[in-house]
Amino acid sequence: MASADAALPDGYRQTLDVLKQRVHQAQVQAQRRVNTELIQLYWSIGKEILTRQEQQGWGGKTIARLAQDLRAEFPQMRGFSPRNLQYMTTFARHWAVDSIAPHPVAQLPWGHIRTLLDKPLSQEARQWYAAAAVEHGWSRNVLLNMIMNNTMERSGAAPSNFSRHLPTADSELAQQVAKDPYTFEFLGLSGQVAERDLEQALTDRIVETLNELGPGFAFVGRQVHFEVGEDDYYIDLLFFHVEQLRYFVIELKTGKFQPEYAGKLNFYVAVVDDKLKRPAHSATVGILICGSKNEHSVRYALTRSDSPMAVATYTYEALPAAEKKALPKEAELSAAFEQIDTTDEPFL
Repeated sequence: MASADAALPDGYRQTLDVLKQRVHQAQVQAQRRVNTELIQLYWSIGKEILTRQEQQGWGGKTIARLAQDLRAEFPQMRGFSPRNLQYMTTFARHWAVDSIAPHPVAQLPWGHIRTLLDKPLSQEARQWYAAAAVEHGWSRNVLLNMIMNNTMERSGAAPSNFSRHLPTADSELAQQVAKDPYTFEFLGLSGQVAERDLEQALTDRIVETLNELGPGFAFVGRQVHFEVGEDDYYIDLLFFHVEQLRYFVIELKTGKFQPEYAGKLNFYVAVVDDKLKRPAHSATVGILICGSKNEHSVRYALTRSDSPMAVATYTYEALPAAEKKALPKEAELSAAFEQIDTTDEPFL
């Protein structure tokens, strides 16, 4: 192999890398175009059915027959079930436009669109979540998570002292990151969990965790070790924001907020500022994610803090107990989603 490589002209490997990158980019662009065409097709089918329903009173039996005939004609496509045709009709009803292609929703996978249609949202909210999912690359789980926690309506303001320790522009940017509550339902956790379990779950699903934190975050490490004198300290999670050029120290506590947590977080922020922060970097921000908090205790604890910090709660069980009890069990939901994915999702 070495002799064969030696016979290659100069710059061959670099040229190969460039060409491979172009192929990958072309594949992604082609997939996006195919997806947009598919969404345009589904919308147009729904629009046609909607017109027939309004003009000729098409009902469930007619739609079921239409699904049967379409599947007979296109057996390789799995998107023509009666249920999926109903989704297409609802899709056309909510996006009553001349063409769906210019809208952000046309860039989303069909599963994302069904999620938007399943939830009792205003049309303004559907368009907002569709645009946000496209901009930030949210997975379906993250999109669902954002909807369940009313992300559009939330002010995005966890109790913080950013305004006293950061310039105005930086304070607003950092405040957007410190959403309250953080929403980690996508982790599949329930009940009380140990901090290490929560930390491990976040690390295992780091891509979705970064999406939940917001755009621009890079994962630095978990249990990041620092030696201070002869003492050892470990930061739960450390991130770096590539646009704000600042480190984010995140500490996780499953119980109720205690004032001493703020002191420890303040210490960790100071250590990162001293050992990692460079002159071009902005001030390090600390975020404490805890199971619950007393707003008054939090504000007292942050009042004399020397570092920009915020305290937010995490939620991995957002629904009230009565609503949870009325819903199917997690295993039943998983089985249902698996069934949906094999029968109703488009197959290309």
